[in-house]
Amino acid sequence: MPASFAELIASDAPFALIARDDAWVEVLTGEVVDVDALADIPLVDATGTPREVLALVPFRQVRERGFASHDDGAPLRCLVVEGHERMPRAEAVATLPSEPIALENPGFDLTDEEYAGIVRTVISDEIGRGEGANFVIRRDFTAGVVADPRLAALTWFRALLAHERGAYWTFAVVTPGHVAVGASPEAHVSAQDGVVTMNPISGTFRHPAGGATRETLSEFLASTKETEELFMVVDEELKMMSAVCSDGGRITGPHLKEMSRLTHTEYMLRGTSALDPRDILRETMFAPTVTGSPMQNACTVITRYERTPRGYYSGVAALFTPAVGGGHDLDAPILIRTAYLEHGRLRVPVGATLVRHSDPYGEVSETHGKAAGVLGAIGAVARDERRGADADQPTAERAPLADDPEISELLTSRNARLAPFWLNPQERADGGPFAGRTAVVVDAEDRFTTMLAHQLRHLGLDVSIVPWAAASDDVLDAADLVVSGPGPGDPRDEGSARIAAMRHVVAHRLETGRPLLAVCLSHQILADRLGIGLAALDRPHQGLQLAVDVFGERASIGFYNTFTAKVAPGTTEVSGADVAADPSTGDVYALRGPGYASVQGHLESILSRDGLRTLERLVAQALTPVDA
Repeated sequence: MPASFAELIASDAPFALIARDDAWVEVLTGEVVDVDALADIPLVDATGTPREVLALVPFRQVRERGFASHDDGAPLRCLVVEGHERMPRAEAVATLPSEPIALENPGFDLTDEEYAGIVRTVISDEIGRGEGANFVIRRDFTAGVVADPRLAALTWFRALLAHERGAYWTFAVVTPGHVAVGASPEAHVSAQDGVVTMNPISGTFRHPAGGATRETLSEFLASTKETEELFMVVDEELKMMSAVCSDGGRITGPHLKEMSRLTHTEYMLRGTSALDPRDILRETMFAPTVTGSPMQNACTVITRYERTPRGYYSGVAALFTPAVGGGHDLDAPILIRTAYLEHGRLRVPVGATLVRHSDPYGEVSETHGKAAGVLGAIGAVARDERRGADADQPTAERAPLADDPEISELLTSRNARLAPFWLNPQERADGGPFAGRTAVVVDAEDRFTTMLAHQLRHLGLDVSIVPWAAASDDVLDAADLVVSGPGPGDPRDEGSARIAAMRHVVAHRLETGRPLLAVCLSHQILADRLGIGLAALDRPHQGLQLAVDVFGERASIGFYNTFTAKVAPGTTEVSGADVAADPSTGDVYALRGPGYASVQGHLESILSRDGLRTLERLVAQALTPVDA
């Protein structure tokens, strides 16, 4: 039996409490080691014996991927586990301290008006200028705490066990000078027996007084904004899955994640990987549900609009457990819905996902709802004790709304919009139509390229991905096909080294007469080279699904663009290139000519129901000899 909670309060030893199911609370004790990089997490001892480690990974760790962040020096903190015991959950609730912890001067660091102003600016200046599809900007609820930190941690942990439901992990981690207590709804990534799972959760329904009902939840599920928000984060996490999994990843869902005050929608993504779990964690830092997409530029936008560092918010708690067959399994929830206590100050960071449809005050409300989920559970704000309300009532008192046939049908209907390629097994019996050919995909800082590369491999190509800065002429010339990829930003930006490099990629392939496929940003660059004008869209097409004509064949394709190439309506040819364009607006959806093809949409996106078929057609066009 674990040491009594009174002993944990009285000692100064670090510990962690974790509830991952309804039956047990795990008690981890050991020593704390701070390391600089994920590769330094000490998974074996001096003799090479595997050991269990719980790591708190701060947001600043994105520097390992070369991404921007406010650097607060938050350590990558490892609890090297020496004792791992468990006790019945009911016993823990009965014996943990329960007296409320008083808070002093509680409130948000940003006023509602300040936060709404940030939302407006991000929509107009970032999404509206092509910097990305969505961004998560946080604000912090803060308060003073005079209680003993260890007592506060155990009290809040008990409160979350008793009053929150639906969490993936409920946890308390107490280490020198720092306390983290939370009920995270979202598993970021797990790896067990070679199977990698990610769990993108997005769309937030804040329960009305009296609790969620079929009618109120149905209205939420019908929201275009909430649906597109979820699809965009699934796309972003599939980018990560395609980077770490040989089979790219398969989608199941959607499901409901029902919690005490909030309900979310979620998908599950699964694939197989032989990578070290620390490498899996590095390649998936961090969840788009708490950063945005594309990931690299989202980190830059976060540093632009968040006034203070994130600390551990949006990082992960990563539990590495020795596996029976060797190596380690990984279980890593996102550090959200978490209260942090340091130097007598409570901090509960919360963020909203900002998309082109966002209403500033709706996003303000979402941050209040997310903060209330934690604060209400720990008693920092009033709980709704009325019978039939969502808060504090045993789950058994009402059936999950996910079991309602109408709700289930609404959820399932979402998949009718999605690409079968990502919903179904992706094995291919033959070698694919382009077997024996090689391709280089040039990455312009949008990891849609990993999904694109996976689909190209499915078509038989031997594919490598190179960053734009490494796309030398020698690298390009060695490939049968060059795929010049998508990326954020204005294709007309004369001051961007990245844009200049992508222009060179397109120009070099055209000048040498070698096969080229240009996607999104690169499609716009190709159009510009052919003398087709570029313009900003009146409303960005970020996460928008359109049915368009691609050279005589109707295709449902997902778009993530703020700029477009534009011709006079009815134009079908420019500078020797065939043009597929909207008949009324002249927006150019695709181009083809001798040895090249391009597309504005993302054929690899889950929103591209006809993506694989269209990709095969365009690759065939690009690979057709120039003199054919």
